[in-house]
Amino acid sequence: MKKFEGYEKARVMTDRERLPIGGYVVKILDAEELTYSWGSVLAISIDIEEGEYKGYYQQDYDLQNQEDKKWKGVYRLSIPKEDGSEMDEWSANIFKTAIAAIEDSNTGYHWDWDEKKLKGKVVGALFRNKEYELNGVRGFFTECSGFRPVEIIKSGKFKVPKDKLLKKKEEPVSGFTPATMFDDDDCPF
Repeated sequence: MKKFEGYEKARVMTDRERLPIGGYVVKILDAEELTYSWGSVLAISIDIEEGEYKGYYQQDYDLQNQEDKKWKGVYRLSIPKEDGSEMDEWSANIFKTAIAAIEDSNTGYHWDWDEKKLKGKVVGALFRNKEYELNGVRGFFTECSGFRPVEIIKSGKFKVPKDKLLKKKEEPVSGFTPATMFDDDDCPF
């Protein structure tokens, strides 16, 4: 066999260890407001700042081989739509909890609605398993599910969040097709 070009520079691919669920001290690397058709989020890019998994997301990014690398350490906070809905209140509570955790973790810092000033701040973060399905394959990945003050994480006085599972798809009972499977055009009446 003829040796091919690039063999010496090629990297050995290994299975990446998944970040264990639990609490970590993280550093905020960036924050930006993103707007979608369904609403807006504050996307906060983070990386593990202390302990065995320090630099976890940077290492993950560096090991990605594809052309369109993605930073996977992002916590997305929904921004209330201000439509008076119950979801609005829930989003506001989650948002304020995250900001309060950042304020409590950084002496002298006070949120002034300039998300760029979050860069460089530390905060405690809770991570959980989140189920996914892609091309018929199901699995789990670890995601940030909320911020807490650093001292709570360091003291271990936090509750590990429950896994976030996919909603179960309703499958028709064998031999029975629900009426909702047909268009009205198919009905003879």
